[in-house]
Amino acid sequence: MRALWVLAHPDSESLSGHLRDVGVRALRENGWEVSQSDLYAMNWDPVLRDEGGKDVETEQAKLCAADLVVLQFPLWWYGMPAIMKGWVDRVFERGFAYDVIATETGRARKYGDGGLVGRRALTIVTAGDRPGSLGPRGISGDIEDVLWTTLHGTLWYSGMEALRPHLVTRARDVDESTIGEIEVDLTDRLVRLRDEDPIPYLPLDEQYYDHSIRLLPHVSPGASDTRAHRHR
Repeated sequence: MRALWVLAHPDSESLSGHLRDVGVRALRENGWEVSQSDLYAMNWDPVLRDEGGKDVETEQAKLCAADLVVLQFPLWWYGMPAIMKGWVDRVFERGFAYDVIATETGRARKYGDGGLVGRRALTIVTAGDRPGSLGPRGISGDIEDVLWTTLHGTLWYSGMEALRPHLVTRARDVDESTIGEIEVDLTDRLVRLRDEDPIPYLPLDEQYYDHSIRLLPHVSPGASDTRAHRHR
């Protein structure tokens, strides 16, 4: 079992850096081989100018070797930091993660298929918000909806099975009295990860979508939110 852990945080001494160390150790103690990409420590160039490059090839090799991909980042303006977005922009390039053509149909493989099929992906997110604000009726929206473009539009689109996000709230308030529980929650999650069901997104298939890639009337009838695109 091999994992790739990608971290985007400018401070290695931060809560994010600490949880990365806890998580990597937990995986290794449970039989995983773990490679890492600490994007700030690597001084990763997030700007897509031309496709390819040795740095991109190195990251693609890590992805190809991984059964599990962990994307860890603080929630900044309801999304990932620019350095991680740039990692995705450059590494998930055409012909590798998307626009991978199926030989039998001549069509691009996507939404449940694609260049990264066969892998699972976990997002680990720290946020300053209170827990309720990122829940189903929270003012910020449920965390799975906030991260829809990542979970469905990047991970699932490129073929990976997206697991529900691991969310740590009140990140700025974490201290010695609360860090222990957060460490245990993360460790327990990682230990059980192999048995966890992914988010049951629908594949791009004619039994679910019409030719405009809109849900057919009998699929999730009456629903128009992101959860309409899941198996019921």
